[in-house]
Amino acid sequence: MVTNQASIKRNGVQDYVSLRATAVIIAVYTFFMAGFFITTEEVTFDVWQGLFSGIAMKVFTLAALVSIMIHVRIGLWQVLTDYVKPTGLRATIQYVLNIIAFVYVAAGLFVLWGV
Repeated sequence: MVTNQASIKRNGVQDYVSLRATAVIIAVYTFFMAGFFITTEEVTFDVWQGLFSGIAMKVFTLAALVSIMIHVRIGLWQVLTDYVKPTGLRATIQYVLNIIAFVYVAAGLFVLWGV
């Protein structure tokens, strides 16, 4: 059984709500981007830059990036808790994968706000 310290003081309801909320944000962003590609005849650099130059799109993309990171962190914790039994190994894998998720968000921020 997982102790409260291993779950970083979270509970199942919080994880459930967080996963569902982040999944909705990710799905809406995916549908929006798919609609953009379907309705845009030719995607050039100018069109792409125009899409991401607005503050609303930057905030929407930032929300999607953070949602992906939260979704990944909770999902990894659940999977690793179920399948990796040695605590030290599980903690190390979680640490490395959480750092990678954070680096992806940080890189996304630099790219997003650099437009």
